[in-house]
Amino acid sequence: MRICRDAGMRLVGPNCLGIVNTAASLNASFLPGTPSAGRLGLMSQSGAVAAAVIDRAEGVGLGISSFASVGNKADVSGNDMLEFWEDDPATEVIALYLESFGNPRRFGRIARRVSGKKPVLVVKSGRGGAGDRAVRSHTAAAATPDAAVDALLRASGVIREDSVRDLLDTARLLVHQPLPKGGRVAIVGNSGGPQAMTADACEQRGLSVPELSPATRDALSAGLRAAAAVGNPVDVTADGEAAELAHAIRTVLADPDVDAVLVVYTPPFGSGPVATKEAIDAASRGSGKTVLACVLGDDGLIGSRVPSYAFPEQAVHALGRAVEYAAWRSRPADVVVEVPPVHALAAREIVESELRDHTQGGWLDYPAAARLLGAYGIRVAEAVPVGGREAACAAAARLGPPVALKATGPDLVHKSDVGGVRVNLDGVEEVGRAYQEMADRLGTAMTGALVQRMAADGVEMIVGGVAHETFGPLVMAGMGGVTAELLADRAFRVPPISDADAGRMLGELRCEPLLRGYRGRPVVNTEELRAQIAGVGRLMDDIPEVAELDLNPVIVTPAGAVAVDVRVRLAPAGPRPSPFLRRLR
Repeated sequence: MRICRDAGMRLVGPNCLGIVNTAASLNASFLPGTPSAGRLGLMSQSGAVAAAVIDRAEGVGLGISSFASVGNKADVSGNDMLEFWEDDPATEVIALYLESFGNPRRFGRIARRVSGKKPVLVVKSGRGGAGDRAVRSHTAAAATPDAAVDALLRASGVIREDSVRDLLDTARLLVHQPLPKGGRVAIVGNSGGPQAMTADACEQRGLSVPELSPATRDALSAGLRAAAAVGNPVDVTADGEAAELAHAIRTVLADPDVDAVLVVYTPPFGSGPVATKEAIDAASRGSGKTVLACVLGDDGLIGSRVPSYAFPEQAVHALGRAVEYAAWRSRPADVVVEVPPVHALAAREIVESELRDHTQGGWLDYPAAARLLGAYGIRVAEAVPVGGREAACAAAARLGPPVALKATGPDLVHKSDVGGVRVNLDGVEEVGRAYQEMADRLGTAMTGALVQRMAADGVEMIVGGVAHETFGPLVMAGMGGVTAELLADRAFRVPPISDADAGRMLGELRCEPLLRGYRGRPVVNTEELRAQIAGVGRLMDDIPEVAELDLNPVIVTPAGAVAVDVRVRLAPAGPRPSPFLRRLR
């Protein structure tokens, strides 16, 4: 590295397979042969994986524009390759096999920009768990390295694949076909069973297989035999000849309510594989819509532009990825307001004061956590800290019934698990008894309690944040309360988070219908919930000393959203500078 830097050179590797650029007829690798020219840019940290990918790509008609095996990434990294391919006219689709991120946040910024121009596909190895986080907050326990990778790639518009096969399947479609304008799929084939499997796979991937219009069905019937089915899927029957299949393809492509056509052919029926492939190729020419095929048992390329898959699930997976990416590309740009919160300086003072008193950090008490969150517009329910039975009774009398009693202590993270939460306490005497029972049960772990007026009935959600040691701040939203970890219904994002992105996070949750009035329940105020998610994202981005943060539960009602239990842990910040401080400078 020293020699290269002194000479103004870049270093690829070490421990790598080399580089290839087919446009320049350059093969500086020890691959067994030179890859065919094509439009896929490929980078791999593993030389063995790269060799296998290139060999398989060759077999399915997918050529390479350029290739880099970066090995240990002493210098040239995935970030560098993304920036190279961003403006490379020979590269239309980018594929990366990664084992690590050198600078994840920089990768995210670059990938988001590049994904707006060209599809970026990633296979990231290493989906290990989070280790010993069970005693920490719900958010930290859920924010595994793999969840962080998912959040980073999702925010960047990157298509993450689980396997090399899936990567090549999706890349083939993106290289050879236009992006679909939507998820409405017409299935055309010659056998009911494989077509039914294809329709099932489409529905599982969130693609629709709509009924075709009467005009389209009439046009299909005019060119097909009487036994053919002209709904959707369109079945030309096993006796249907290549010309009939071509007629069906052209007809459904002309339907304005069809975004993509998936041809499912079972050989050797009809006119046979050779004539049928020629018919598929000819029928798809000139169309601006996405066309792909499943020729059962045969992976490859039909003609020069129609990708073919051996099994329906492969084809549907690739199409689903293309639809998701097209939707990401076409969505309006998110607007993140850059004006600092009104009380941002007060939040900074709270953090600095706490770390002066506790240099190694730790969990904030409830009042300090509530003040910190309030500085970012996050509404927290009023709670009275008490240090004994009598004080708890006095607080309950002041607040009025019903109240909740929650044990506090530096080691009491999941209070309900150890009997540290009592709700709907109606009288002062009941509060006193509950406090004494908690104190007897928890012993020295309980250093006090909070008395809180019961919140209105609503949907229990969780909003949290964690400063991931590698990926930086990460924000989580999901179903809250005691079921937060049991149901694991959650979504992650890398801040900053716009209002639109907060809405998309909620849309990913299985519990989202509860917010929209499921089974007669009232529709709740998701606007304030989105504001809480965005506020947590801004706080995590501004204040790197916030190591963990849980708002659980956040009670969401038609009137608004309020956090009724909060946990915030501070820790001395690492080298990451605060964006807020950068703005002040």
